Amino acid sequence: MGLTNQSTGASALDFGLIIHRQTPNDKVIALAGNPNVGKSTIFNNLTGMHQHTGNWPGKTVTNAQGRCTACGQSLILVDIPGTYSLMAHSPEEEVARNFLCSGQPDAIVVVCDASCLERNLNLVLQTLEISSQVVLCINLMDEARKKGIHINHQLLSQELGIPVVPTVARDQKSLKALCRAVGQITGLPREHQIPVIYPEPVEKALSLLVPILAKKNRDTLNPRWLALRLLDMEESQACKIIPCLDSAILEDPDVKAARQKALTLLKEEGIPPEVLQDWITTTLIRKAEALSKESVRYEQPPYQFRDWKLDRILTGRLIGYPAMVVLLAFLLWLTITGANYPSRVLSDFFSWGQEHLTTFFLWIKAPKWLYSLLVLGVYRVVTWVIAVMLPPMAIFFPLFTLLEDIGYLPRLAYNLDKPFHCCHACGKQALCMAMGFGCNAAGVTGCRIIDSPRERLLAILTNSFVPCNGRFPTLIAMITLFFAETAGGIPSSVQSAFLLTLILLLGIGMTFVVTWLLSVTLLKGVPSAFTLELPPYRKPQFGSVLIRSVFDRTLFVLGRAAAVAVPAGFLIWIMANVSFGGQNLLHLCASRLDSFAGLLGLDGVILMAFVLGFPANEIVMPIILMAYLAQGTLIEMEAGSFASMKLLLLSHGWTWKTAVSLILFSLFHWPCSTTLLTIHKETKSLRYTLLAALLPTAAGILLCTLFTGFCRIFSL
Repeated sequence: MGLTNQSTGASALDFGLIIHRQTPNDKVIALAGNPNVGKSTIFNNLTGMHQHTGNWPGKTVTNAQGRCTACGQSLILVDIPGTYSLMAHSPEEEVARNFLCSGQPDAIVVVCDASCLERNLNLVLQTLEISSQVVLCINLMDEARKKGIHINHQLLSQELGIPVVPTVARDQKSLKALCRAVGQITGLPREHQIPVIYPEPVEKALSLLVPILAKKNRDTLNPRWLALRLLDMEESQACKIIPCLDSAILEDPDVKAARQKALTLLKEEGIPPEVLQDWITTTLIRKAEALSKESVRYEQPPYQFRDWKLDRILTGRLIGYPAMVVLLAFLLWLTITGANYPSRVLSDFFSWGQEHLTTFFLWIKAPKWLYSLLVLGVYRVVTWVIAVMLPPMAIFFPLFTLLEDIGYLPRLAYNLDKPFHCCHACGKQALCMAMGFGCNAAGVTGCRIIDSPRERLLAILTNSFVPCNGRFPTLIAMITLFFAETAGGIPSSVQSAFLLTLILLLGIGMTFVVTWLLSVTLLKGVPSAFTLELPPYRKPQFGSVLIRSVFDRTLFVLGRAAAVAVPAGFLIWIMANVSFGGQNLLHLCASRLDSFAGLLGLDGVILMAFVLGFPANEIVMPIILMAYLAQGTLIEMEAGSFASMKLLLLSHGWTWKTAVSLILFSLFHWPCSTTLLTIHKETKSLRYTLLAALLPTAAGILLCTLFTGFCRIFSL
């Protein structure tokens, strides 16, 4: 299979996509289907590309295209966003519908879920009204067999008049059969069949309009589908829902006369446009039901019993929310416990590397300042970031991806839909918020799955209220040093996980509060409804999970952090080694911030560390330690050196109150540079980017000031 990677970022308003044909004979194949039926997996396995896949609806929000060959033909596969209907209600559904209607695809492969074929057939029938060049791909046959579902695909093929291919997306043999069917259908002209016969009054109205449209439209769109759209909605809506339609057709006197005559006929039968929509939908549903009844056999009718039983627990009113908290605490405990040993190993390895670099610089007789800058400055900053970030990310991201693969993340959105709805926001924001725990920049990008522009902006502006992976080292260090050792008999890792869970819940709570404040002030609006299909619980693909989490997330975020740590290392070294008036620049700047920092329960060194840590939150704690030790380089802090670090902090006036203030400010302060750049890219607005930085910072200053004032009033 040959392939090229030509991903696009087509917006919801685009009805076409620039197809990169290498030869005029290339055939364009659209991959359509409901969300979460395995389209992207089929696309990846046929083209060799790596579109991100996941066990929850809405993963594909743009079009992507790649190449494969079938029956000697070169095929360009286009993976379009999932849609339940061609009557689009969201930006992703508009992208899907507009591309199918654009006339660019030479054939359409509609991918269906074998375990719920009846619901999926609704889209198949609508697609057949647009094109005759359709192949029905019944995917996830392995899951259907496990649930006792048997599908007579030959009978279904006879009823629909199109090729029907059962597949398992990871099985190359079944995918080869799909390629053969696609190659055959694109090589032969096919007579367009009428998949659905509507009630007699509707068919009479169509008979008045279809012949006229067939003459005027020049086969750009199927005239029967176009006639249905002109009858079941207002003219202005028809222009919007059919963007590839030549507006001159609607102004044509013959078309206008035929449309008016057909509408009059329907009105006389008591069928206005809004009622006609219901009739059309009902007819499609009944046809899909009849096809399913003929071709699908169930060994055990209540095959979803296991999923329903689990959902009663994980999405129930009494158990759903506690289950989320317990699961979050468990993930954090695994991350904290599992990261200790590899962090120590990496720290030892980098110390060994520093010794050899020192030997090398002595051997080449490098100037002392150059050694200090490159090794004690840049090298230590970068290796600190890697040693602190890599272990927890290598544990947290695979665990997060496992939840995604199993199918729990959509349940999370379902549980949090009501709280977000009360905040006049969208429940899908819960998915973006969960992604923010790994990286706020990734969470901001994930907000694309939210349909409403207002609600998408709410999610973007509040995503940084949950701490990213880069803030975890500081939070864990403060908990371990000042709080996790106070309760006897309970392992410190369990205490740390419990306290960290409470801190994260505070971040989630602030997300709700700020979202509500924005939705009743700057971003007023009524929350929109959304359809979220709860996917089946599936056995995770451990190999795929590991590859995706390591390469697509862990190494990507680590590379970004290391890249910004290099210039940060230069800046920190310069400020710590350049003196002015007997003080280095780091202490000089810190002293100017002491008064303001005191109001927050902090000191100037801590506040200066947050300023210098703007490129990467991971280097905040090293800067604090470096400044306190009055050294010009970052100190090394191994996993077992918490005791010496605590003595250092206590000698500079730290108390448990300082630790609480630091935790609060670490939880709520400006996002890192990468996140802000991502916000600007997504919103294309400097104003909203600055607002995204101001909101968490204001929350942090407010909470720290209130806490410090409370402690002073009650002499704590």
